[in-house]
Amino acid sequence: MPSTPSGVHLLSCPRVIRSLIKHSGVGPGDLVIDFGAGPGALTAPLAATGAAVLAVERDDAFVRVLRRRFAARPSVRVVRSDLRWVRLPCRDFAVVSSIPFAVSTPLLRRLLSPVSGRLAHADLVVEWGLARRLTASRPRDLESAWWAARFDLRLVRRIPSWCFTPAPSVDAAHLSVRRRSGLDGRGSAVLWALLGSVYRQPSVPARRVLGEFAAYRPALRMLREAGADPSGPAASVQVGVWARVASVVAVDRGIAVPRLPRGLRG
Repeated sequence: MPSTPSGVHLLSCPRVIRSLIKHSGVGPGDLVIDFGAGPGALTAPLAATGAAVLAVERDDAFVRVLRRRFAARPSVRVVRSDLRWVRLPCRDFAVVSSIPFAVSTPLLRRLLSPVSGRLAHADLVVEWGLARRLTASRPRDLESAWWAARFDLRLVRRIPSWCFTPAPSVDAAHLSVRRRSGLDGRGSAVLWALLGSVYRQPSVPARRVLGEFAAYRPALRMLREAGADPSGPAASVQVGVWARVASVVAVDRGIAVPRLPRGLRG
């Protein structure tokens, strides 16, 4: 095995690896990506499930190891590329990966931001603090809220630093990502507009935020039915509630909906 590139911490705990694969539920017929595949610690057990695996790795030495190791496995395709730029599949896919901490946010942005993205679900190893922030009940910024409203983000378990070679200075976490249903393109545009208003004016009553898209009484009814207080601060309403409200508002074709930013259309 080649020496570990500077800044790279390889997941080396068999128990954690087995837990990731089991939780992902991938199997025959699925397409799964292992970003930052390294020497193939996750690639091999993923291939054993019967799924088609894309092993993405940018380090030349690891790429050579992967190609030798999986030369006889047609279900494994080794792609030499940077995970920030590699082309993503045009069909539904899953991700099971131990992501280099330094590029976790750029990859999450690629996977979770575009409405047109085909990510079905992911089981990721990320830095502990990042996982805590992404799974907080109140996302701290608009981007995190956008992700949490469209995907169920859950912190499955803490992963101690000694589970990596070499050990990083901080612990990691198993982050589960599952796409929520019920939002089409129009509903997503409404959701983005609603969340934008919430994060610009967090203390404004929730009914005023929704009032931009619906009459006063329907706005109150929708919020109450979703379990939110229409008179309370907009920021106090859970992002999942805004997602459900957005899907209802979007049904009314008489409401003008602003276009999503280009970067979110994908």
